[in-house]
Formats: sequence, structure tokens, C-alpha cells
Amino acid sequence: MVSQHGILLAVSIISDHFGPLVSKVCGCLLRHGALSLQEIVRRLGLSSGQVKNSLLVLIQHNCVQAYSTPRGSGDKTVTVYLAIFDNVLHRLRFSKFLSVVRVDIPESEVLLEGLLQNGRLTFDQLVERAISKIPEGSPKPTREEIRMNFNKLVYAHYVERCPKPEPFFDPLLDEQPTSTRKRAPKTVEAVLSLEQKIIRTAALSDAERFSEIPYSMEGSSNASDDHHHAVAGGKRKHEALEVDEEESIIAENEVLWRANFEKFIFCLKKKFCAERKKTKLKLSTLAIWEAFLEANITDNDNKTVTSPIDGILERVGQKEGGSSMTLDQIISVLNDLECISTTRDPEQYAFDLNKLVETCRNDEVESLVKKKHGQAAYTIFRLLLKQGCAVETDEITDRTILDKQIVHETLYKLWKDEYIDSERVPSATSGTGNTQFFVWRVKNTYREHYTDQLYHAALNLRQLVNCMAELLLEGEKDETKLRNRRNVLILALARHDESLMLFHDF
Repeated sequence: MVSQHGILLAVSIISDHFGPLVSKVCGCLLRHGALSLQEIVRRLGLSSGQVKNSLLVLIQHNCVQAYSTPRGSGDKTVTVYLAIFDNVLHRLRFSKFLSVVRVDIPESEVLLEGLLQNGRLTFDQLVERAISKIPEGSPKPTREEIRMNFNKLVYAHYVERCPKPEPFFDPLLDEQPTSTRKRAPKTVEAVLSLEQKIIRTAALSDAERFSEIPYSMEGSSNASDDHHHAVAGGKRKHEALEVDEEESIIAENEVLWRANFEKFIFCLKKKFCAERKKTKLKLSTLAIWEAFLEANITDNDNKTVTSPIDGILERVGQKEGGSSMTLDQIISVLNDLECISTTRDPEQYAFDLNKLVETCRNDEVESLVKKKHGQAAYTIFRLLLKQGCAVETDEITDRTILDKQIVHETLYKLWKDEYIDSERVPSATSGTGNTQFFVWRVKNTYREHYTDQLYHAALNLRQLVNCMAELLLEGEKDETKLRNRRNVLILALARHDESLMLFHDF
């Protein structure tokens, strides 16, 4: 469930992009979950037309997913709408997504920009937009050149075909024991939210999601009609070409495409982990770490980076001093970097991104605790976090070598700030059983609490940026000073988003 500050942040983002009416509909869905058109109309007091138009805007920009579900008696189904909070939040990262493609496939940047700005587009619409962006007098790209650049985005999984517009989802069927259904194990399904289940239901198979637009061939319709000289293989090839042309026409005129946020978040996650680890490495080790990341092979797994040893060796050889390194030296460094050979293929090495993300999250929370409550609070919180279980007050005092009074005061501050929980436990050494003592543990929801604080801070920064923009429009004095302040706030918001991604997206 999205926290209150998270909802306010999402509403602010939608309001800035699409106005207050659309943001009201989005906020209603985020607060109340999946709702039908009639339920949204009733809750907001808007007309059916206003709500319907707002939903169309949100669906177009991938912020809402429609699906049909059983309601009432018999076989009656109703269309309901669910806001996708993650996709709303991703609107903050469009410039970061563009920077990923700018480095990887620079010639395809304008195509991705079109999808990020307009949500869902056909290839035909992308072609028109790409050509319109070319300045007058400059050579315009051909349709086949644009198709080639677009297929590069699809092949790299930066772009995907849109999911099913209105899949059928039955909550009762979804809750059945896994033994009666051919689904994933129940232990996996138990952690999925309604939003994740709906996204999974609407998703196409990978073969469909990343099916490139077939290339048309000049003169294919003018093939020879001389059947006496045509061989069977040639006939089959010609028939296959006709099918490809038909698929190409459908893909260009009817199939809707969108940016694949999942892929971009993985790229940003990989970049984040690379930068965090880089700061602690020696120069010789850094070259192997960079080579490992550069040799990364495309995979659907968004938790690990996997690279073949041949690719690593090739890229190490291109680094300064890399040509003199032996295979044993490189493998030894890879093991030190926790890049472990996979059981599936010993010639491939994998690095667990989630493990490093977990460490970075703990470091960030510990840093905040230290800033707010001092070194003693940092020491105690770190101890409880590492222990992962309840620790008695006297044990905390002994292990931290802190004054007992300071320990008691600090534990109370952390408890009041909702970072830790306390519990009274009867003493096992007491014969009467009346003696009790306190044990302390890190609160299960401390990360949710911290993430909510990040939402709140992002909301405040956005409001300050908007306030500066309004003052500039009103023609206030000291325009240069206001612009400088706004730029500082925008930079602070971009840096703050790194923390938000660490806790929410990674």
C-alpha cells in the first residue's frame, strides 16, 4: 500500500503534467485501489465524461491499467481501473532514461523521447514525429533507417509492445492453492501486491513484448511469376516474405509501443552499484570491475549482472595495463569482487546487485540515524541491524561500551522515532517469574517509514521548485537570484531521487 506522502507526490507529478482533473482521478485510484468508472464518478462527484477522458490520458501514459473482473451474481463482469504507482513515479526519471539510450544507442534517442513524452505510439506515429524533428534543409532519414534504429531499441529491450488493454482477472481464482493451478509457487505469489498481479496478468510473453518490426524488401511484390523456374524452397521463402509484410503493416499501423521501465530501472540500478563499488577499489581492480560490467550479456534477470569470461578478458585487454594480466589473476580479482561463476555455466560470472543494494540501504539509514541522534544512536542501531534479532538492554550496553544512561536515552529516541521496537520479556533466571526486562529489535517497517520520509522530502522540493517557477512568471525582482535558487533545488531533487530509487525501485 502506498503511503500518504507517496500518494501526494504522485498526485503532484500528474497535476504538473496533465492538470488537476486528471490528478484527482489518479489520486482517487491510489487511495482506494481498483475502482470501476461508476465508483470513481461517485467518489469524486465529476461527470462520467470527465472521468473517462482522464482515465484515457492515464492509460495512454501507462499510469493506469484497466482489467475486467467478476462482479455480482452470475457471469457478470465489470471493467475496473488500477493506478500503477511505480509508472507515475518514473515520470521523474525520463531524463535519466534518455541518458541511458544516449550512451548505448544514441541514434535512437529521438524515438525513445517520443514514447516517453507521448506514452503509447504506433511505429507510424514515431516515424512522423522523428521526421518532423529534423530541421529544414537537413537530410531526412528514410523509413527503413528509422525502422532499423527502432528495432535496436526493441532488441535491447528498451521498448516493448504494450500489454493487453483489458485482461480478465479473477481474485478468487488467483487465491486458490497452487496445487490446483499451474502457477508459480505459493511462496512467491504471497508477496505479490494486487498491482503486481494485474501487471503480470496483462503482460505479454517475452517473445511478443520484444518482437521487432519485420523489414520490408524492395520489389518483393514484383517477384517472377514464372512457376516453371521456381523451386520449392524459393516458393516457401516468397510465402514467408508475404507474411512478414503483413505483420510489418500491422506492427506499423496498429501495434502500440511503450518504453520498458523495467529495463531502464535495471540499467540505473547497475550504474548505481557500479559507482558505489568503484569508490572502494584499487586502480588495477577497478579495470577488471569495469570490464566485467561492460561485458554484461542481455538477460531477463534484473537482480544480477552476468558476463562471460571471454568478454571480460577481451575488455580487460583494452584497459591500461590489462594486457599483462593473466587469467588466474583476473579470476582471483573477480572472486574478491564477489563475481561468482554460475552453476549453469562455469564460464560465466555473476554479481548479485541486490546484495549491494541491501548494504547501501543500511548505510543510508544508519547515516540518517547518526545525523539525527548522534554517534551513540548510530552504534546501537547498527548493532541491532546486524544482529537481526531481539537484544536485551544490558547486552547492548556491554557490546557498545556506552554509558548505561546514554543507552537508555538513545534507545528511547530511536523507539520514539519508529526505528526500533521494544518488548518486555520475563527473566529466565528468576524463580518467581515476576522479574522482567526489555529487549530491543529493529522495527520491521523501518524501511517503509524511511521511504515515506523520502516521499515527503521529494514533495517539499517539488513544491519549492514550482513556487520559484511561479515567482519567475510573475516577474518578481532579483530574477537571476530566483533562477539560481531554482536550479539548486532541481539539482537537490535529482540527487534526492537517487535515494528514492534505492529504497523504492531497486
